[in-house]
Amino acid sequence: MAQNFDLDLLRSFVAVADGGSFATAAERVHRTQSAVSQQMQRLEEHAGRVLFVRDGRRKRLSEDGRRLLVYARRIVALNDEAAAALDPAGQTQLVRLGANNDVVDTMLPEILGRIAQRHRDILLEIRTGRSPFLMEALERGELDLAISTRDHSTFPRLVLRRSPTAWFSSAGYVPQPALPVPLVLSNEPSLFRSLAIQALDQAGCPWRLAYLSLNLGAIRAAVRAGLGITARNIEMLTPDLRVLGDAEGLPPLPAVTFSLFLRTGSGTAAKRVFDTLAAAGP
Repeated sequence: MAQNFDLDLLRSFVAVADGGSFATAAERVHRTQSAVSQQMQRLEEHAGRVLFVRDGRRKRLSEDGRRLLVYARRIVALNDEAAAALDPAGQTQLVRLGANNDVVDTMLPEILGRIAQRHRDILLEIRTGRSPFLMEALERGELDLAISTRDHSTFPRLVLRRSPTAWFSSAGYVPQPALPVPLVLSNEPSLFRSLAIQALDQAGCPWRLAYLSLNLGAIRAAVRAGLGITARNIEMLTPDLRVLGDAEGLPPLPAVTFSLFLRTGSGTAAKRVFDTLAAAGP
């Protein structure tokens, strides 16, 4: 007879996968890091599988961990939908919104404010990540809406913002024209990585990879530390960074489009959110 998975363990497991670390997951599920670590040990014991493998100082999902994650997301989402449907008010509806990492500190707060103001009966579940992975989650039915720089041929689309792309360096960075451009980039797949490399190659500018990371926060930190330069949407600009361009021998970069996608068949609540944002305009 099959044993039942503990929902709290699965919720923490999803938080670890989304947050990229036990520490980040602990903040999301309001537990200590050691408690989350113990939960993951219990989950591995229950599953009878190794769900995490060590990658340097970090841990990443094993093949079995990635397989379980697909089901864990669905189980947690169905539980939350059931809880929302049986809310005492009888009206709360869950909408799962995915947001590209680049909009978390810029567009997302304003969008959340609009939704909260117009739809007090909607409970938003926010998931942040990189555009290609968010679109994959949308296709799998794990999200109802997604803010992404990627395109999709079938899902309804609302353009939120067309944003200039710029070269960023630390405030004290000194370009060295005689040397290859040191790039701080995301791992593949990454739109900004592609834009940067393509622009430099087309302009005949030699470059080298100075720093590589999956995490946008780590990319910002590397640029601030003066390890190299990166290409990103202009909203990334902060007082400790500066924009480089033609004066430093760097080619222009194309603008990027941030769009909101609605998964077909996602339900009336998600459609109401989509229509509200469409009516508000960019």
